[in-house]
Amino acid sequence: MKFCGVMAVSMGLPFGAGTQIAEAITNPKRRPPVIWLHGQECTGCTESLLRTSHPSLEHLILDLISLDYHETLNAGAGHQAEAALESSVKENAGKFIMVVEGSVPIKDGGIYCMIGGRPFADIVKETAAKAAAVIAIGSCASWGGVQSSAPNPTGATGIPEFLKGTTVVSIPGCPPNAYNFLSTVLYFLTFKKLPALDELGRPKFAYGRLIHENCERRPHFDAGRFAEQFGDEGHRQGYCLYKLGCKGPMTHANCPSILFCDVGAGAWPVGTGHPCFGCTEEGIGFTIPLHTEADIQMVTPAAEHAPIQTKRGAGISAGSAALVGGIAGVAIGAGAVVAKRMGDKDKGE
Repeated sequence: MKFCGVMAVSMGLPFGAGTQIAEAITNPKRRPPVIWLHGQECTGCTESLLRTSHPSLEHLILDLISLDYHETLNAGAGHQAEAALESSVKENAGKFIMVVEGSVPIKDGGIYCMIGGRPFADIVKETAAKAAAVIAIGSCASWGGVQSSAPNPTGATGIPEFLKGTTVVSIPGCPPNAYNFLSTVLYFLTFKKLPALDELGRPKFAYGRLIHENCERRPHFDAGRFAEQFGDEGHRQGYCLYKLGCKGPMTHANCPSILFCDVGAGAWPVGTGHPCFGCTEEGIGFTIPLHTEADIQMVTPAAEHAPIQTKRGAGISAGSAALVGGIAGVAIGAGAVVAKRMGDKDKGE
């Protein structure tokens, strides 16, 4: 119940929805078959899944879902594994969840990714046609990932683009947080429908807000305190990494809220002192040079950042200017929230 309650809250559901999730996952008849396909990728998404602890991997694949096919975790190999895939698709048509990790190469007839002598593109099309839901996990599956970068010699394509006309849930990230995937599967299992998605097919509960909004370094940004280079005093003190190329201000994800690998505070790139490189956004991760400053997509202090070092003397100090700038930024943000609430109240009345 504790686990289900936490999962409900992470999806923005009422805490009481945890009871419904618990009923769904403890009902053996509702355990969904899952077929997990691998295309052009590094298996990092699977590696991320292997490190979940609530639920643990064995509880997930043996009790919560029925993992019928997964090339990395299969006990069998060769013809035996392919027979298991064919059998599961046939027996569970219209009931199974298809998960795709990796992009689909479409150039030259798809010869750049062959499984069992068949192009991966053909396997994806045939399997998707009989699936109850399709999930693209990771940036490679969501929009092509690193191998789709110019000149894209294999014609690497994301699953939503490859399966145009089919509803595909995208869980981007390199790797994505495994709990975003688990939450999506549990939501589908519990409510027999997909969670609310944004215009890119990403679950809004996970990708509805900018990383910049919930980053633990955001107060430093608002106060004008920035690391200027790796290893400098500001970097060692945990100042904002915007000037080092952090893409958090233009990247939608919940990384700073749920972290990675169940190891506690700081377990995400910015928490370890490295700028976010925008892996959940097409056109940002693997596209914009890493140390290029991001475009700000929120109301923030002026682009002329106050220096970190303060000077004593007549007039307002640089440190005071930074503080005033931070207060102004917070005031503007708070004013916007209040205005919206007042507008909502007027509409209600």
